[in-house]
Amino acid sequence: MSQAKVDKRKQEKSTRKETIAKEKRKSMLTKICVGAVGIVLVGWIGISTVDAVKDSRPVKKIYCETKELDNYLNDLYYEDLD
Repeated sequence: MSQAKVDKRKQEKSTRKETIAKEKRKSMLTKICVGAVGIVLVGWIGISTVDAVKDSRPVKKIYCETKELDNYLNDLYYEDLD
């Protein structure tokens, strides 16, 4: 081996720990970012789906005839006045 190759290997060996630590940090940061983006996408899709389902449901309306109840209450009111 030439002296340049020997010097290069010594330099790589001396900085190997720092290089491996940098690679591990970069890998962990990448995993965290991908995980966060995935969670946000799943949440967004879920909320959008729930909203779409709620909007597509028919609205339930209840109709009630209150004519008889109004008559009864008016009768009670007029009886109190007499």
